[in-house]
Amino acid sequence: MNFDSADAITISTAVREGKVSAVEVTKAALARIATRNHLFNCFTTITAETALTDAALIDREIAQGNNPGVLAGVPFAVKNLFDIAGFTTLAGSKINAENPAASQDATGVMKLKQAGAVLIGALNMDEYAYGFVTENSHYGATHNPHDLQRVAGGSSGGSAAAVAAGLVPLTLGSDTNGSIRVPAALCGVFGFKPTYGRLSRAGVALFSSSFDHIGPFTRSVQDMAMVFDVLQGEDDRDPICTKRPPELCLPQLKQDISDIRIAIAADYFTKGAEPAALAAVQKVADAIEVTEYVIIPEADRARAAAFVITASEGANLHLDKLRSHPEDFDPATRDRFLAGALIPSSWYLQAQRFRKWYRDRVREVFQNVDVILAPTTPISAPLIGQQTMILDGEEILVRPHLGLFTQPLSFIGLPVLSVPIQRQNALPLGVQLIAAPYNEALILRVAAALEAKGVVSAPVIFRHPLT
Repeated sequence: MNFDSADAITISTAVREGKVSAVEVTKAALARIATRNHLFNCFTTITAETALTDAALIDREIAQGNNPGVLAGVPFAVKNLFDIAGFTTLAGSKINAENPAASQDATGVMKLKQAGAVLIGALNMDEYAYGFVTENSHYGATHNPHDLQRVAGGSSGGSAAAVAAGLVPLTLGSDTNGSIRVPAALCGVFGFKPTYGRLSRAGVALFSSSFDHIGPFTRSVQDMAMVFDVLQGEDDRDPICTKRPPELCLPQLKQDISDIRIAIAADYFTKGAEPAALAAVQKVADAIEVTEYVIIPEADRARAAAFVITASEGANLHLDKLRSHPEDFDPATRDRFLAGALIPSSWYLQAQRFRKWYRDRVREVFQNVDVILAPTTPISAPLIGQQTMILDGEEILVRPHLGLFTQPLSFIGLPVLSVPIQRQNALPLGVQLIAAPYNEALILRVAAALEAKGVVSAPVIFRHPLT
């Protein structure tokens, strides 16, 4: 088996059928990381000893005729803000390195392990998940596997790059304003932000509690559906986790999508982007014969309000550290938190009032459409260190504008999947598939249809260790 390019379902099937052992798969993943990670700087921690122990337990379960789980032997890694028992949760920071080790796994980690997946390590990110580029002053920048001079996106940059580079077939990240979808688009993989509260955040270091989601990165829609199904379910450890019963999505993937009403996001989502980003949306629309357009009203205000709320909540969460350890922050993170601490309370309250109004207006949009298409990012991956870019003839800052099309959607917790559009002799781009809350199954069905047509795909980017 080619471990570099195999997806999670292929690996788990081979392990459960005895064609390969979980230990062999784990050793292969560790070897890939040892020889290639220096190119990409995805991993901040390697959990080799516990990974091999867990893999051996899976092999024993199989030998005894037991079912080790649907993800048996699948290597995975998580953004380093997920608790891993026995390891310190860094959240991309220097300050957290002084904290004691986590006493138990985050719920998302625990559920994947219970399904037989093998945790390989923790992944690089923007400090405290505040950023879109994963240029971390403490742990270095993560490099885009498609072009090592370019960013992987953020804040879950290590998570996206590790999947794109073939280091592991599955990772977990978190999304506040686009931190799953932006790196998924820039690295050319699938990145899923389910409905707010649909997946447990217990054991995850939060940035902005009223925004934060967790979600997976994968190379296939089937993998995405399977992992989402594993992660679903209520959790008393997370007070915002829904008690809504899980809805299994994997069995629905092959259903016909002709009954799904799909439209293209117009107005705000067609401005301020490179022509290629809009062409990617049109390519998806043409493939499934979508001609209708809808307007998500006041998306620009939603983005502005999202900035206010996340900056304020993030600053409040880290205020004690800002007072006691200001010199130990990444300068870019510190300055934005300090600015957030100065936001007047009246602004925050007004932004929250607008949030309710906006949620009601978008709910009205979804009375006439089921899935909406929009660009994920306005551009492909910028260069590491690039500060500005030109869009519509105007010079603007790169970092905040990478979330131009993602922030208005996470502002009200909508489920969104970024699907990868590979372009010949060009960097990948992403297209967002957006639905009303708890309609993840519709999104995944549309994605599966696009994948079957060859419109979206996430091939592994191979690079020689000496490249």
